[in-house]
Amino acid sequence: MGKIRDYSKLASEILNETGGETNLIGFTRCATRLRLVLKDVPAGAVEKVKQLPGVITVVLSGGQFQVVIGTHVADVYDALAAIVDPDKLQNSSEKRRFLDTVIATMSAVFAPIIYVLAAAGILQGILITVNWFLPSFQQTGAFSVLNFISWTPFAFLPVFIAVTASKFFKCNMFIALFCCCALINPDWAVIAAQIAKGDTVTFFSLPLAETVYTSSVLPPLFLVLGLAYLERFVERGLPQVVAPLFTPLICAVIMVPLTLVLIGPVTSGLANGIAWGYNWLFDTAPALAAAVIGGVWQVIVIFGVHWGITPVVMANFDLHGRDSFQAFQTMAVVGQMAAAFACALKAKQRGFKTVAYSAGLTGVFGITEPAIYGVTLKLKKPFICGCIGGAVGAIVTSLFGSYYYAYAGLPGLLTIVNAISPENPMSFIGEVTGVLVTMAVTFILVFLVGFKEPEAKADETRAAPGPAASAAASGTASQNAASGTASQNAAGPHAAVSTPATLERASANVTSALMLMSPVAGKALPLAEVRDEIFSGGLLGDGIAIVPEEETIVAPCDAEVASTVDSHHAVGLLCANGAELLIHVGLDTVKLGGQHFSTLVSVGDKVTAGTPLIRFQRQDIIAAGYDITTPFLVINGEDYQLTKYLHNGPVVSGAPVMALS
Repeated sequence: MGKIRDYSKLASEILNETGGETNLIGFTRCATRLRLVLKDVPAGAVEKVKQLPGVITVVLSGGQFQVVIGTHVADVYDALAAIVDPDKLQNSSEKRRFLDTVIATMSAVFAPIIYVLAAAGILQGILITVNWFLPSFQQTGAFSVLNFISWTPFAFLPVFIAVTASKFFKCNMFIALFCCCALINPDWAVIAAQIAKGDTVTFFSLPLAETVYTSSVLPPLFLVLGLAYLERFVERGLPQVVAPLFTPLICAVIMVPLTLVLIGPVTSGLANGIAWGYNWLFDTAPALAAAVIGGVWQVIVIFGVHWGITPVVMANFDLHGRDSFQAFQTMAVVGQMAAAFACALKAKQRGFKTVAYSAGLTGVFGITEPAIYGVTLKLKKPFICGCIGGAVGAIVTSLFGSYYYAYAGLPGLLTIVNAISPENPMSFIGEVTGVLVTMAVTFILVFLVGFKEPEAKADETRAAPGPAASAAASGTASQNAASGTASQNAAGPHAAVSTPATLERASANVTSALMLMSPVAGKALPLAEVRDEIFSGGLLGDGIAIVPEEETIVAPCDAEVASTVDSHHAVGLLCANGAELLIHVGLDTVKLGGQHFSTLVSVGDKVTAGTPLIRFQRQDIIAAGYDITTPFLVINGEDYQLTKYLHNGPVVSGAPVMALS
């Protein structure tokens, strides 16, 4: 997998390699995948897209061309949405399989809101934990406020579904919100309660059911599906002058009663029936149900069809206030997480260790695609070890009668507290035991079975910078690196303190290496010490970090300005030898929205070493609570041999810090 450098560029390349807008029917995303629906899959498209920087892998499943990207998928999706003209999307002439349609719909509806549901689930888990250790907290106002906050996304789930489903089915979002909000109107809850007590309530002689729709999935989903057809029909039949007013009116008075009378009871019954079937299997043979989910779930994730289970899980929580599926699903996630960490510990190659550790860390948060496609499935045996570990751990969990008592948007290590219940104290013990067994079995199997490491790249196995490494890092230097501004700055008093050996090596290699100078004065740090895993894990490239002591970023070599950002905190450079550089001032400083920053160059500008690129107000940024550590990266460093002359200590602007050949 290459590094994501430019989301717009990656989105454009994916679109081009898959046949362009003339071949694109539609596209959605989930937590880690860009999901394209194509008229035809062009020959060689899978392999070509796999090779794009930032793409983990490609999966053809569920009638979709699924591009696995990882946690940056939202940025790529937004970039693709910005360049695709919806009017040019193609209509599919062939019918998709029913299952493919179901999976695509669930993915499109739930992917945008999964992190909101996950956050609410984590908050519920925290409250459960606090109440376990401090029962009196449940009587406080703080608990009451935090508790209703944690339940809000579930109580208003039809509202969230109205937003995402209206985008997927291409109907008016506000009409969809109008109709779905009616389903959770408190007055309907009162009417439903009367029906549940035995009263008969009708709508023009049609009997209403006692179904309530808070936390429901299928009723609002099918409501919006029907609304999409009805809205188009109504708009075609109404004069244009009255359509904006009467379309919402007609749609609401038809779709809401139709849902209360027919759609709601039928679809709720369907979800409850499937949930009943799973629960029957669990009650009859809990170990078998656990083994299947713990062992096979990650295989289902590979094919991207895992979203289809969401209505069943939600139905379990709605009917019983608990769910065993997610308790076992957690073991499957922990299995792949443990397999990635085991590979990192057993591996000898530094580069592969970094990838495996990063993938394992992502698994801690319940996202396993980077671990699967970047490590375990790629090596084959570790993936199987993780599946076996997940199955064994799930079986152990089932012996304790464990359940989740709060929904987990992304089941994993952080959500096991959702198994805590005062009425079932063995539930949490079983979940913890299952996790420990899963990790132990997976680690033991990975170390016993082993795996063949990917071949090391030359720059991953070279020695640390020194005379030999410097000699090996020969290339051609820019003239400005050999003389002029860079050399004059390097000869300053700080350079004499921090880089005498650096200058000696630099002068020795000046005829053969592209020298990269420090873009700002300050204190140099190893990239691994940066408090941001994207940078410290090398996900965007290799290089160093500098804590600035000045307020001007200058060009580290002769280059062309390849990119700037609206928030003015970063700049990308393209060197003459093709090397791509990124200077990123501060961590999370994009949130400042450009405040305290000024970009001094434009895309396409030719700059020489020492040219000012960015000015920033250092103290104001620190006062705003931001870390000003500035990563200086070679984005496509895998294409070059990178030698670092300086890892720690003070450095001045213009002092040589790295060389590329």
